[in-house]
Amino acid sequence: MPARILLVRHGETGWSATGRHTGRTDVPLTDEGRAMARRLGARLAAAPWDGLGEAEILSSPLQRARETAELAGLGERLRTDDRLLEWDYGAYEGLTGPEIRADHQPGWLIWRDGVPGGEKLAEVGARVDAFLADVDARAGVPHPDTTEMHGADRDVVVFAHGHLLRIMTARWLGLAPEGGQQFKLGPATLSVLTWEYGARAVERWNDAAHLA
Repeated sequence: MPARILLVRHGETGWSATGRHTGRTDVPLTDEGRAMARRLGARLAAAPWDGLGEAEILSSPLQRARETAELAGLGERLRTDDRLLEWDYGAYEGLTGPEIRADHQPGWLIWRDGVPGGEKLAEVGARVDAFLADVDARAGVPHPDTTEMHGADRDVVVFAHGHLLRIMTARWLGLAPEGGQQFKLGPATLSVLTWEYGARAVERWNDAAHLA
């Protein structure tokens, strides 16, 4: 089997709990966010994951992602990658959607209208594409346009951010970055990108069973 990519959105922060757009601001997890990460770790330590001993562990360099990985028990093998940083929200950093629509841009939708002074959605998509290409190259996985598959079997676990992981999922499936709008993603959830008969697929999405 080719490698899977396990996606983990970081645990709750004070900003995520109130709907504030958190791009590059390095906010910590809340106590609840830390508890979420520990519950995730307990789940990953048990079958069928069995601690993911052979997996490569990658994270955004921001503390909310790194701390989630560490509290989940995967900190010793953790490496950071700047391409996993959240979307740079520019002038809308720290604002909620209702605040943006009321005070700045009526009818605003980030997937359509973007953010002034921040990253373009296409730029985030390009970062994600470069990351996925690198993962594929290290794993020996061929270009997605072919069904020929080689024997790479080292899973990759990615600890990152809501919008970034939604865009990554869209690109994995061959959708435009805007397709990320279709994938809602909660904090400290587990998702799995995989393969089905040679095609890229989603095996698990927004799985919060460990948080119940």
